[in-house]
Amino acid sequence: MLGSVEMRSVSPVFVGRADELGALDDALARAARGEPQTLVVGGEAGVGKTRLVEEFGAAAERQGAVVAVGGCVEIGADGLPFAPFSTALRALRRALPEELAAAAAGQEEELTRLLPELGETARGRHDEEGTARLFELTARLLERVADGRTVVVVIEDLHWADTSTRHLLSYLFRTVRTGRLLVLATYRSDDIHRRHPLRPLLAEFDRLRTVRRIELARFTREEVGRQIAGILAAEPDPAQVDEIFERSDGNAFFVEELAVACSDDCCAGLTDSLRDLLLVRVEALPDHAQRVTRITAEGGSTVEHPLLAAVAGLCEDDLIEALRAAVGANILIAAPGGDGYRFRHALVREAVGDDLLPGERSRLNRRYAQALEADPGLVPADQRATRLASYWYHAHDPAKALPAVLDAAVEARSRHAYSEQLRLLERAMELWDAAPAEVLARLRPLDYAEAYPPCGCDPETTPLRYLDLMAEAAVVGRLSGERERALKITRRALRLLDDDPDPLRAAWFWVQRSKLLPALGRGDGWQELSTAQDLVRGLPPSTVHAEVLASAAGWYMLHEPGPEAISAAQRAVEYARMVGAEEIELHARLDLGGLMVGAGDIETGLAEMREVTRQVVARRIFSGIGRAHVNLPSALESVGRSAESVTLLREGLRIVKEWGLRNNEPWIWANLAESLISLGRWDEAAEAAFTARYAAQATKPRGSGFYFLTALALARGRFTDAARYLAEGRAMFDQRDRMPQYALPHATLALTLAAAEGRIDDARTELTAVLDEGLAPHVHRDAWPLLLAAASAEADAREASAAHVSRIRETALQLATPAPIWRAYDLWVRAELHRAQGCDTVDEWSDVVTAFECLERPYDLARVRHRLAETLAVSGGDEDRARAAELLRLVKAVAEHLKAGPLLESAAHLSRRARLTAPPTPTDSLGLTTREHDVLRLVAEGHTNRQIAEHLFISPKTASVHVSNILAKLSVSSRGEAAALAHRLGLFPVGAG
Repeated sequence: MLGSVEMRSVSPVFVGRADELGALDDALARAARGEPQTLVVGGEAGVGKTRLVEEFGAAAERQGAVVAVGGCVEIGADGLPFAPFSTALRALRRALPEELAAAAAGQEEELTRLLPELGETARGRHDEEGTARLFELTARLLERVADGRTVVVVIEDLHWADTSTRHLLSYLFRTVRTGRLLVLATYRSDDIHRRHPLRPLLAEFDRLRTVRRIELARFTREEVGRQIAGILAAEPDPAQVDEIFERSDGNAFFVEELAVACSDDCCAGLTDSLRDLLLVRVEALPDHAQRVTRITAEGGSTVEHPLLAAVAGLCEDDLIEALRAAVGANILIAAPGGDGYRFRHALVREAVGDDLLPGERSRLNRRYAQALEADPGLVPADQRATRLASYWYHAHDPAKALPAVLDAAVEARSRHAYSEQLRLLERAMELWDAAPAEVLARLRPLDYAEAYPPCGCDPETTPLRYLDLMAEAAVVGRLSGERERALKITRRALRLLDDDPDPLRAAWFWVQRSKLLPALGRGDGWQELSTAQDLVRGLPPSTVHAEVLASAAGWYMLHEPGPEAISAAQRAVEYARMVGAEEIELHARLDLGGLMVGAGDIETGLAEMREVTRQVVARRIFSGIGRAHVNLPSALESVGRSAESVTLLREGLRIVKEWGLRNNEPWIWANLAESLISLGRWDEAAEAAFTARYAAQATKPRGSGFYFLTALALARGRFTDAARYLAEGRAMFDQRDRMPQYALPHATLALTLAAAEGRIDDARTELTAVLDEGLAPHVHRDAWPLLLAAASAEADAREASAAHVSRIRETALQLATPAPIWRAYDLWVRAELHRAQGCDTVDEWSDVVTAFECLERPYDLARVRHRLAETLAVSGGDEDRARAAELLRLVKAVAEHLKAGPLLESAAHLSRRARLTAPPTPTDSLGLTTREHDVLRLVAEGHTNRQIAEHLFISPKTASVHVSNILAKLSVSSRGEAAALAHRLGLFPVGAG
């Protein structure tokens, strides 16, 4: 290795960039105050991005910040997955070993995918959650490390970044919200052509208000003069400055090259070609130094000294002499860490590389590959597979390249770098036909492919097939978001299977298509699943057979829940158990439990779902953890157990945050909004719905967030907002893949809005459209609210439609009532239909009120109490009117608390119209409000604040405020004194309430 070598072309004076450096310093100050900052610095090659970042980094370190730099690594045309983040995390680990270890505690198995030094990588099946989980844990790691001190993470040369690095950076820019953290990325703007993969990411950054873009302009003539003076250590001739400024056009790197060339008295001989300009000093080197420079150019962004020595084949003294010449000419520099070399500027490397002959490039790549095969320790372990694959591929040796590329694909998979794995698999398929038969015969699925199950074959003796690679690529394409590419691969695979039939493999590829097509908005996937089922019918049990049945059961659950869905789920569980497919079994059991709840076997179904939830958490089956904490609370909500649902959802949020399952979070927030609405905690529900709406990239949970915001807006009388939310929510769902759990609730909201705005014909049209399509057997959860909205609309209309009333009644007779909540809805719908016909009765509405009084539905209870009060007021008796007045008092209290404007107005209107006045209560003389009257009654009964909150559907904090107000108004100092006073004054006689 070399010691210090004088380099004189870089100006010791930092020229210009005052505004840009000021923007970076301002961002650093904000980060130091705990406001995370994200910045992107762009500029053409040679304009000075690296120098700006170096100056900023040095200043940040002087202020006590830790600066961790990672550069995107280019090897030939390939990038290393997550390379800049791995490098930056290593720098953080060196600078803050204890802090990083504490921040990573408990998640080392996942984070080792980026930082292998943390331990062994977690094993397990790869799923859609893998990448998102890794990204979330990385974001949390950086936030925690930056909790105690300012941390600057720099990602350089983003134009070379692999897809996984770009996705992770995008994730950090969108999600980092805490910590004294600054993340800065640089890129070469002149490389970003129309189809460059970085272009969409830059457009995304422009849309993010949290990302600051800095574009570096070229130097002015004055700045070029100052730069030349710094390089030459003397004031330059003005004519020379003019000439260099004109030829360089203000590009800082070209200014350096021209200034040095002119100082060497060769300025007049330079050509106008920039490429020739960059090669001038290379060609001035001794022959052995030029040779080493060419070898280095083909080795990658950075080449380790031992690897370079092995490839160059020079004795140590000759190699050192050649390197000293190249470093002395400021062509090569020591790499960060001092264990290798890199070109001082990528433009010089590109010029030298472009000057290589095709055969020369191939020969150099072969020598790199042979050296690395002979001694794998020549490069870092996490780079070895990718670099060897690249070297052999560019050496044009299929026999060596194919196994190496497959090894690199496995390495990419282990790091959740699915985009890179897909590219490598496609490269392997490209090499397949050119590889010798003896090489293909040695390859095994056990080593390279895990997507397609063995299905009775011995993976240790069965050769790897081309179809195995296609299966792997199809799954990886889905996991990486490259669904179009995955779909094309499945199409090609099925064409191959037409010529060489294999029913199990064909069925497996049809299942993959059933997952891809709905995600692309091209149908519901049923035709593909039906084809897969036909192919496996009559075949012996296998993992593929179990997966086909489980996928069919999942489809039925979402589209046509009923007996056939239960049968499919039962068979899926049975087959999965027979072949030992545990994850398939657990997913099918979760579906089966939910279907059983819907069918009325509530306790058995819930018990099954709880057991699956326990198992997936205990076994850390991440694909099941989030799903279980969405589906089980949903099942509880479907049978009216909203409080249980909220408890489990809160626990689910804790678990998914702990394990970085961020993709599941929006679903949980949406379900939480639903249960909180049921419990009358509407402000909390609105917050949860807004979180679901903004937290998700997936459209369905966002659509659910809009749905619950629509429901709240309708109940609160904000019809304009409701219409907007409804339109945005419906747009989130593909109408070609209609699912009852989404279609029916949206129809209910649209019908309710139309009725509220007096558009009864539109309301009837919504109902007719749904009923004409038909209802699946077990959709009562979503069908009862629809029929209730339709029945209420008919009852409120100037003239009810006998035909629609009849159709609602007929449909209601077909719906199940497996839980008290739906039996209550059944009574409510019947009462509304009788109201529409003018024949509803007090007894009927009393039964409805009684049914809801034992449920956790304060708003629904208030609505049916309003209807009972209305019926009582019409009957005209004094006792009935007094009872109606008391009911309206309760209705108004709930409506005021919920801010349910329409219900409050209806209750007030009924009071005025029927001249109903609530009888005075004994507490009126004490100055207590209606709500305080209710709270004091419960205090007198010995209830705690939490119990009061549950009784009155308010928060414990609100209950506490009410109690404090009561104590002040009664001039007592404790709850006990207040209760004693209430008893002494006889405010609440036994049996009153």
